[in-house]
Order: sequence, then C-alpha cells, then structure tokens
Amino acid sequence: MTEHLRHRVAVITASNRAAAGIYPDRSGPVIAERLSELDCEVLGPWVVPDGEPVTEALERALEERCAAALTTGGTGLTPGDHTPEATRELLTCEIPGIAEALRAAGREKGVPTAILSRGLAGVAERDGHRMLVVNLPGSRGGAADGMDVLAPVLSHAVEQIGGGDHTRSE
Repeated sequence: MTEHLRHRVAVITASNRAAAGIYPDRSGPVIAERLSELDCEVLGPWVVPDGEPVTEALERALEERCAAALTTGGTGLTPGDHTPEATRELLTCEIPGIAEALRAAGREKGVPTAILSRGLAGVAERDGHRMLVVNLPGSRGGAADGMDVLAPVLSHAVEQIGGGDHTRSE
C-alpha cells in the first residue's frame, strides 16, 4: 500500500483593507476550509496588501516547499489590483486552462463580471522545487466557485508539476 502524501498549500489573501485591519479576510478562510476538506496541509491564510507583498508571500510559499499557493483578491480592473502582475514575475510557465475554467465557471453561474478577472495560473520554480500558483477572485462566492473548479484537478496538477506520471486506464 502506498502512503498518501498530503499536499502543503499556502493561501494568500491580497487585500489592502483586510491587511490594514479595516475588515476581516472573508475569502481566504473559504479556500482554507475547502483545502482542509481535500486533506491538504494548509498554511495561512496570509493576509497581505496587494502588489509586491503578494510576490513576497508567493516566494515564502516556495521557501516553505508548498506544492501549491492559491491567492484570492487583486485580480480585477481597479487601479489597486496587482495580483496577476505580482504573480506573473514568478511563473516559469502559465497554465491558461485553469484560469479560463475559473472565468467560465463564474460566468456559467450567472456572474457576467467573472470574465473581467485577470487571474493567472501557472508554475513557479526555485532551487528545483516547482509549485502550482492559482489566482482566485476576492469574493467569498468567487473563491468558493474557484475551489469547485480546482478541487477535482488540484492533486493531479500538483503531482504532474512534481514530476509524476499520468495515470493510465487500461
């Protein structure tokens, strides 16, 4: 019998107001709870201002050897939304299918503004360690919907990024 490996996943909330204590983080805990239900080891949510602090939190997740880091917030069109830019500088390759699926799922649930999300998904790498990074929307509903999309593929994606082989049905 093979030992089940728990994936270590960091949750990063990008919110200037939540980081300043103006209001509590509402989307990070949604993601953390869903990850716990998937039997992941959850780090965070780490609540940081948008922009460079997001990059720093992603770098911390790499240092902590996380299999994945999921961000929430900062993916919209407002002048303060910088999460995609903070993420892109660390990505060695993008996984556009994940980001496309996240936007499509929101739209299918009757949220026309879901297509305005600039969220990215991809692989970050440092010192031979590879990590899945996914930008989720900042709303509780968007975070929950995003986890509905990710839950069925998260473990497989992490295993593939780590060098695992495709499972084949005979």
